[in-house]
Amino acid sequence: MKVLIVDDEKLALSRLKRILNEEGISNIHECNNPIDAIKIATKSKFDVAFLDISMPTMSGLELANTILEMNPNIFIVFQTAFDEYALEAYKTGGLDYLLKPISNESIKKSLEKIKRFMNTSNNESTSTNEVSKKIVAKRGSKIYMIDIDDIYYIKADLDEVIIRTKDTDAYVRKKMQDMQEVLKGKNFFRVHRSYIVNVDKIKSMKSVEQSKLEISFINIDDIVTSSKDGAKDFREYIEERSL
Repeated sequence: MKVLIVDDEKLALSRLKRILNEEGISNIHECNNPIDAIKIATKSKFDVAFLDISMPTMSGLELANTILEMNPNIFIVFQTAFDEYALEAYKTGGLDYLLKPISNESIKKSLEKIKRFMNTSNNESTSTNEVSKKIVAKRGSKIYMIDIDDIYYIKADLDEVIIRTKDTDAYVRKKMQDMQEVLKGKNFFRVHRSYIVNVDKIKSMKSVEQSKLEISFINIDDIVTSSKDGAKDFREYIEERSL
């Protein structure tokens, strides 16, 4: 596991490195400011980044966004002396949020969580003819392992997507094009630039203005409206599958 740790407090940086060493992590790169961290992250790919939130020139939240743009698969763990940033941290894409002073126990729990997700990711790596069975999504402080077959539809939301299941909706830091690749080989169709639907979850469809389709689903009350072109392509898709 390759780890980047960033903190402008020298003692905090030293303490975190020592605890990580005690937990068996030796491949550690440390920085005491966000600018150096960005430079290192552009040259080297890390599995995990431990980021202090309150730093001069750039906050850990801003730094996380920059690092995630370069490496969307990195696990982010935030650390701070204040708990007021918790919601913002999880929205940014943090896997965990630790309050200072950092303890061996809190680091151990974070590492265990990271390893579980790394193992899940490795187990779900497939050939081009296969597809991942689960998607890791977040809502607030909760992390969900969503079965692809449980997805009703996916909605674009800025630089994320919202995954709708029967019981909840949760966020994934991916673009719609990325989700189409993940769902390749499954019975999903992009009916609108902002919507991908699970065809197997559709209850009914009806034509509305401009030949668009209004799509309703089994067991949920949500309605998705296609684009005009999306409706045309979807009708052709349905016809081909019914032959």
